[in-house]
Amino acid sequence: MLKRISKRGYILIGLVLLIILGAFFYFINIASVTPSVSKTKGIQLTQSSAGDYQTVIKDGHYLTSAARGITATSLNNSLDVQDFETSLLNLSKSHFKTGRYIFQEGQYLDSDTVNGLLARQTDSNSTGLNPKDNGKTDSSRNPIYVQTLTEQDFMTKSGNNLQLAGMVVGVAMNSQDAYQKEQYGATYYQTISDKDRIAYGQKIAPKLIKTIREQQGVGKNIPIVLAMYDTASQDSLAPGSFYAEATSKSGTDIGDWSDINEKSIVLPKESDDTSSLGSDENTGFNNFKTDISNFFPNIAGATASAKFTNNKLSSMNVTVTTQFYSPTEIEAFSNYVATSAMKFLPSSAPVQIKIQTANEIQALLVRKADDKSYTITKLDQ
Repeated sequence: MLKRISKRGYILIGLVLLIILGAFFYFINIASVTPSVSKTKGIQLTQSSAGDYQTVIKDGHYLTSAARGITATSLNNSLDVQDFETSLLNLSKSHFKTGRYIFQEGQYLDSDTVNGLLARQTDSNSTGLNPKDNGKTDSSRNPIYVQTLTEQDFMTKSGNNLQLAGMVVGVAMNSQDAYQKEQYGATYYQTISDKDRIAYGQKIAPKLIKTIREQQGVGKNIPIVLAMYDTASQDSLAPGSFYAEATSKSGTDIGDWSDINEKSIVLPKESDDTSSLGSDENTGFNNFKTDISNFFPNIAGATASAKFTNNKLSSMNVTVTTQFYSPTEIEAFSNYVATSAMKFLPSSAPVQIKIQTANEIQALLVRKADDKSYTITKLDQ
């Protein structure tokens, strides 16, 4: 005989059902949330600030170059390492607008391909851009003309994917080739004239374009811009500069070469430098140097590298070397340098100021063009 369920029994049954339903919806919720973790998979885009390119994130990580590290290890002057790639990116903006194209580190020329291109031509390496070794060890030797190269890709969106829309390849050409007659022997320097450097760069350009177009994924009608860079000598206090460019619109055909009017100078200017380029900037820098020297004792030196494009200042990198004895000194000096820089250094171009001791960087001050103040990052911690 069935018993009647009491009121308390109904309450217990209700509680059990609530627990079961709660667990059910909890696991349903977990199942529905779990796929959101995979949103880091695939291609994503990021942008640091307006006016910059969007860049590519793949599977949650920045998409690095397929030939990563070659430029940094092959350029002889450390100032060229940063200037070569940053100046190339600025040049690219005149060909591929930041609002329309997405920047991607070079993915089509891998390390083996780039190393083969930078090597000398041999019986086993027909792609080498540098001439065969003629065995000479004096000024009649065949120098290394092509020091390094870097690839930058410019993409457009196609649904959820990106497709290659254009490339810019920077080619760093030597104005001075360092070599040794024997392993671990003395280092010698061979000067390459402007005329020979320019002529050789134009000579190897079709061969380089041919190699690029042979890479899988590079279409025959993808525009490829070649930008030629004159590297600085090893002891130069200023980096090199881009001097010419040409575009291949299809196949291995290359259009006319156009001059690029770039030049880097060292501040303070040498007494025998009578050119008008950078005269105003030189005056302002000397005032800046005097001002910070009066504020803080024992400044060992202050120099700057100023880059001009079409005779107009496009960037300035300042190095101030001194000795600090406490964190409060670094703090006070960095703040004063920022104030002095706003007063004496140009505001129309980006400026970076590195404050360092003989052994390490203590602070980095950065101001973009027309910014109202410097961003100060202390690096002593």
